Amino acid sequence: MVTTGPAHLVRDFLGSAQIFTSAINDLLEQQLHVVTGKKLTFSQLKLLKMVSLTEGYTISNVAAFLGVSNAAASRAVDRLVRRDLIRRTEAEADRRAVRLSLTEAGHHLLASYDAASDRALQALFERFSSDQLRTAADLLDNISLGIVDRDNGQGEVCFRCGIHFRERCLLRQTARHDCHFHLHKKQGPKETRTGAPPNGEAG
Repeated sequence: MVTTGPAHLVRDFLGSAQIFTSAINDLLEQQLHVVTGKKLTFSQLKLLKMVSLTEGYTISNVAAFLGVSNAAASRAVDRLVRRDLIRRTEAEADRRAVRLSLTEAGHHLLASYDAASDRALQALFERFSSDQLRTAADLLDNISLGIVDRDNGQGEVCFRCGIHFRERCLLRQTARHDCHFHLHKKQGPKETRTGAPPNGEAG
């Protein structure tokens, strides 16, 4: 017997969302391979994007934003430093701390990837109207915020909005909560930053 109740529809929706996410990730990885010749992984690209959004912050900020240990964040940064994509400098107030920024090569790589992915995404979504895309985006945002509110864990959640195409932070602007990254940033170093996130938003 075919099930047509709400539970079945929810499972169908989640299955469609998973397929969509997988297909988009594959498309974006293809664009990354075109730009870098398979010399950069998608995880490394995310790290570059994070540093570009939060220039001047430390490895602790990277670890908090990506949800990994300081040691794992440090190893990931080291690999990109060796490739001259990220620059590490000692913080003036504490020489044991380091501050991160993109090199010229890092900025160039991100710009090339963004241009390639924008072309691919534009070709993919051009057959859908603005209203269709906004309706779908609003639906996904509302579901995501509902999960956060249900779990009552808004202070421990970060959607990595800046990595996933948007500069505005969904939790801060829609739910009026601070995400984990912004809470961590408030408690971080008080030194003058060498760069500022676009529009003041990094998550």
